Amino acid sequence: MSDIKTYEYIWLDGFKPEPSMRSKIKATTEDSAPEWSFDGSSTEQAEGSSSDCLLLPVQTYDNPTFSDYLVMCQVHAADHTVHPSNTRAAAEEVVTDDWWFGFEQEYFFTNKDGSPLGWEEGEPRPQGDYYCGVGADNVSGREVSEAHLEACLDAGITLTGTNAEVALGQWEYQCFGKGIKAADDLWVSRYLLYKIAEEYGVGVNIHPKPKKGDWNGSGMHTNFSNEEMRSKGSEELFSSICEKLGKVHQDGIAAYGSDNDQRLTGLHETQKITEFSYGVSDRGASIRIPVYTVEHDWNGYLEDRRPASNADPYKILAHIVGTLTK
Repeated sequence: MSDIKTYEYIWLDGFKPEPSMRSKIKATTEDSAPEWSFDGSSTEQAEGSSSDCLLLPVQTYDNPTFSDYLVMCQVHAADHTVHPSNTRAAAEEVVTDDWWFGFEQEYFFTNKDGSPLGWEEGEPRPQGDYYCGVGADNVSGREVSEAHLEACLDAGITLTGTNAEVALGQWEYQCFGKGIKAADDLWVSRYLLYKIAEEYGVGVNIHPKPKKGDWNGSGMHTNFSNEEMRSKGSEELFSSICEKLGKVHQDGIAAYGSDNDQRLTGLHETQKITEFSYGVSDRGASIRIPVYTVEHDWNGYLEDRRPASNADPYKILAHIVGTLTK
């Protein structure tokens, strides 16, 4: 038995508007994760009469939970062509390691009935005390968030922080990476979030507006830069980048997650979904130019504040880099 290794395969299914993650474990004597197949008719990726789909490993991580390794995969059809549900392939064509990304993943912990953690007795007092809060009256789910942070770091994923967010039961973590691996890491960090939450008997909701009313929605602000932005920047360069993205604003919205119109209303630190703007330190803009960038003689990064919390990071990378490298 000592020669047996266990690999936990992770992939994205074919459900719409946003894919879900699937997984299964392979026990084998092989020293690396081999290609594997699965029943695509059960994941909206094939018909029952021709149901085999293929899992091609793209990243392997030490597994801080059960199996030896976590294996992020992309999906191919049985004939080894790229499957239509495979959004990674398009991103990989345009994204190089010159591009750095920092995702700010927001989400809610939930009870089994779907209500946010901490809302068991109904709607809590208005938001204000919860952001980066301390104390049982201000925070719900801290132990799960911290266990998730530790698990991701043990897996070799670069989480740079975590904090309670503006609504009770709402949290955020920040995930940094380079090139296409940044999106792989984000998907695996989400996977670990769901698995760690399972152990605590709670759910995870990444819908961009799970609670209506005067409550912040959940986004996935995406910070990005390339070498020119980091070391050869200028105000003109950063303005031109924002203008390029503004010209294809609706294409960006289409790539940035579903139900985002419920979040991008012009309230709660958002710009309206129908409008595009950018500005220094402006959290009500579509794209924020951080003060850091200005203070470092216009060398730094930009924050695209439009992506929803349920967005596919492969689509985000493909849109940003694809737009700026045309």
